[in-house]
Amino acid sequence: MRHDVDHLPLTQQAELARVRRILMEEFAVAISRATQPWKKNGKILKVILFGSYARDDWVDEAENGYQSDFDILVIVSHKDLTDVAEYWYVAEDKIQRDTAITRPVNVIVHALDEVNEGLTRGEYFWVDIARDGIALYELAGSTLATPRPLTAADAYEMAKGYFDQWFSGIDDLLAGVELYRERGNANLAAFTLHQAAERAYICYILVRSLYVPRSHNLKFLRSLAEDKQPRLIDSWPRATKLDRRRFELAKRAYVEARYSASYEIGAEDLQSIKDMVRHLRDSVETVSLEWLERLRAKAAFPL
Repeated sequence: MRHDVDHLPLTQQAELARVRRILMEEFAVAISRATQPWKKNGKILKVILFGSYARDDWVDEAENGYQSDFDILVIVSHKDLTDVAEYWYVAEDKIQRDTAITRPVNVIVHALDEVNEGLTRGEYFWVDIARDGIALYELAGSTLATPRPLTAADAYEMAKGYFDQWFSGIDDLLAGVELYRERGNANLAAFTLHQAAERAYICYILVRSLYVPRSHNLKFLRSLAEDKQPRLIDSWPRATKLDRRRFELAKRAYVEARYSASYEIGAEDLQSIKDMVRHLRDSVETVSLEWLERLRAKAAFPL
């Protein structure tokens, strides 16, 4: 695994250093409050940059409202240390609010055992990180397992299973949106649109990577899916302030449409978001079936 980010502009190198420092410092504070020895002695084993900034195909098009995210994997010494609320919420909040970090940052946290299990199963997500990732921090002796490539037949069967499991539910959710609109419950319709979009992204990420992070953050899931398939970018226009506001309405709906009295969404916004989610659904179907066909052809399965 590489250890340098010299291919990035100095500004981005400085931002990554700041992200790493905040993660390390806030984790140290979190475990300092622990009483159990295994927690108090918990360790960050690796901080890894993955995705477009590691591969050097990142995009920064402010005029079009599109900017690649920093994707960060933190590997810790014990699975319980992955709890976001207890160990990582403060760090993520500080990163989000830090004006010196201008790019969106997505952080996922896993124990070393979890990562190595994924590598030995040959899951594409972990294999790609082991191949392309850049270690921003690495504790001596924390070794990743050697990836075990999946057979083409196994890869096809796993990916097809995920598609069959996740895709059909998108249409069920879109039907639910119409039911709630007819009943005049715009907020519940907005929440259901979030669920439809979330399910679409999860479907494609699983088909393409055989893994998806435990997250309901629509922006994070969108970033992961678009990183693997740029054709999905067109599903959510983001060039105008109105476009970006509507995506934020959809993103916020997961919590606020259910629990916040201040969340409101108008009929025009609701229809526009529904159109975008429908476009996303169709795009996910197209690119997923194309990927499955590639896997099927490699496995030499009959049609």
